[in-house]
Amino acid sequence: MQADASEQSWLLVSVSTGKIASLRVHVWRNLRKLGAVYLQQSVCLLPDLPHVAKVVARLEARVRAQGGHARVLRVHLDDPAEHAGLVEEQRSGRDDEYAEVLQRVPQFLTEIENETARGRATYTEVEESEADLERFERWLAAIQTRDYFDAPAGTKARAAVEQCRQALADFETAALRADTDDTDDTDDTAPTASRDRAEATHQQPAAATHD
Repeated sequence: MQADASEQSWLLVSVSTGKIASLRVHVWRNLRKLGAVYLQQSVCLLPDLPHVAKVVARLEARVRAQGGHARVLRVHLDDPAEHAGLVEEQRSGRDDEYAEVLQRVPQFLTEIENETARGRATYTEVEESEADLERFERWLAAIQTRDYFDAPAGTKARAAVEQCRQALADFETAALRADTDDTDDTDDTAPTASRDRAEATHQQPAAATHD
């Protein structure tokens, strides 16, 4: 869900989990998953959006239930420069994540290109490439869920993953063609071999008989 950058209010989240390490990790992972911008340790800001507020409320309840301290405040930044800076920080964080996706794409495409050139377009290779593509798609989807302000690199990342989809589709077509050609070759040679054996048997001289 995209936020209106010009009118966005924010959730100021402050959490202290004490010495409960597992709770601290759980809170940290979930806030990072939402794309939290940390102002200082244990204090962060998030866009005040319904699905974000819902997750934050669950985290707040869990922290308090396990003996920690949590507080969530809704704030609006009156200073346009401060607001713009926070929006830009959000975008920058997503751009960094999209950049990681873009760095991995060439390796995927090169591997498919190399396997095709080597004549190794096989079902097994297709399956392995499909698994890699699915990881790309999940990764991209996760970033997009916290891309609240349309980070510029998002367009390039989506185009790159689409390029991977097309490359895999072509690779799959090549694998199917190779597999079909192999089957056709086998089907063509088998009857010929049978006919050759039959003809050889037919042409053998009859065994001599003795009175």
